[in-house]
Amino acid sequence: MRTRLTPMQQAVVDAGRPLPQLTDPLEVELLVSAFVGPFADNEELWEVVVHHLKEVPSRRSAALLTALGHLLPGRPGGWAKEAAREQGAPVWDMGALTFGECWIGDRSIDAGYLALLCSYAYGDEPHAMVFMIDEISGGLTRHAFLTRRVEEALERLKGQVRLESITAEAAHWLLSRSYDRFERRPGLGFGLDVHHTRLVARRRIALAMN
Repeated sequence: MRTRLTPMQQAVVDAGRPLPQLTDPLEVELLVSAFVGPFADNEELWEVVVHHLKEVPSRRSAALLTALGHLLPGRPGGWAKEAAREQGAPVWDMGALTFGECWIGDRSIDAGYLALLCSYAYGDEPHAMVFMIDEISGGLTRHAFLTRRVEEALERLKGQVRLESITAEAAHWLLSRSYDRFERRPGLGFGLDVHHTRLVARRRIALAMN
């Protein structure tokens, strides 16, 4: 007998409908992070959703399980990754992510924030995440957005703050501390960009730290 889903569980499954048609792993990350983020730590929800997707093999189930396996933290990510192995792989490969240069600019004295740009790539397609870390509010991430125009974003930051090169490990260690503080105080009025890209950023932090 097929697992019965609550409306919220069904909504999560339905949100994965576009995934088999996508070819860009970055687009997959952004889509899944945006709709999964608010429920990412709900183990009860993911236990049921993953079990349902195992019961109903399809291109959508395989794609959603694969994405969840990369993005969900803790045990739910492990459940999804294991279940995905039993189904066909999607055309996009989230495992092909590579790290590039990272830059930091300190405006904590006059403007109260650190600016951090971290670059990445999927094959020959680069992208970057730009973070504004609010030093006045205890080092929490105030804004986080993703761009494919890496050089343009770097030049714009250079026009606002003096940038220095930083290793990927050091940059993501700093981000880890910032996101830990943010997640302990999720009710603060930060931009939706932080919430929508939270799992995208968290995945990169975990990969860099490991």
